[in-house]
Amino acid sequence: MIRPAVSVLLPVRNARETLPACLESLAAQTLADHEVLAVDDGSTDGSGELLVERARADLRLRVRRTPARGLVAALNEALADARAPLAARMDADDVADPRRLSLQAERLTDDPGIDVLGCRVALIGEGNEGLLPYVEWQNSLLSHEDMARDRFVESPLVHPSVMLRTETLRAQGGWRDFPGPEDYELWLRGFAAGWRFAKRPETLLQWRDHPGRLTRTDPRYAAAGFERCKLEALLAGPLAGGRDVVIWGAGRIGKGWARRLRGARRRVRAFVEVDARRIGRKLGEAPIVPVEQAAAFEGALHLAAVGQRGARARIRDAAAALGLLEERDLIAVA
Repeated sequence: MIRPAVSVLLPVRNARETLPACLESLAAQTLADHEVLAVDDGSTDGSGELLVERARADLRLRVRRTPARGLVAALNEALADARAPLAARMDADDVADPRRLSLQAERLTDDPGIDVLGCRVALIGEGNEGLLPYVEWQNSLLSHEDMARDRFVESPLVHPSVMLRTETLRAQGGWRDFPGPEDYELWLRGFAAGWRFAKRPETLLQWRDHPGRLTRTDPRYAAAGFERCKLEALLAGPLAGGRDVVIWGAGRIGKGWARRLRGARRRVRAFVEVDARRIGRKLGEAPIVPVEQAAAFEGALHLAAVGQRGARARIRDAAAALGLLEERDLIAVA
């Protein structure tokens, strides 16, 4: 059996309106040597019938139709069928640039040290202005180092923009089904396992946002699911062994982290603040101290828990001036 160069994993659920544009963008790829593994996850709007019809005209499109089991089951079904050494994610409401598969496969072939490769994305659809800051932020993270140091802030990659090494993904067990964001959990698991991440600088995916998207309607993608993923990864990694914490920022984000950490039986030794009105007070049992006293808490992990534009960079600079090293002593969270 001849193996294609890339397997595209395409879960589909009731996407009849957007699916034609998605399939046409895949059929137009400059890398012709690919297969599209479409899993129709119990669609009731004719999406399955459309897939079967398109598959008759393009033998690269392979279709499986299953009862409605959810996105993770559909993804893992496609992963199990993948014949290529590289697996590309795609959603049925997005549109790929014709060069996407070619450019991503080229980079992964040229650099065997990369496990996960994303790309920049452009938003399409209406009423998505609220997502623009996130898209701009993740588009700015191109290197492994940039993505790693902000991995506890938000998901550093857009899920349908990535291409991964198939066997590396299988070795991690694929996607996990749990009450939270399956893509973000996979990235955190990958970072912990030593995966190397990168991102192509080209904009190779048109990412559609609309009111019916799972990330807007499914409770798994609410803030609480991301918070659980972050906390579990921190406890298993940088906070393993019962390490104490110092939180930079005594606002809403910092207070939220203090509450979750105390619930996990982690001691918050202090909050670091620049607001003179807060310095000298306490939050719970933890004092609020000025920046110059931050390094006094030996052995603690410092969390930069702020959301204001530019505040994270200022904390990194201040911590570095005190001799605190990022990753070892300081991690940014949100």
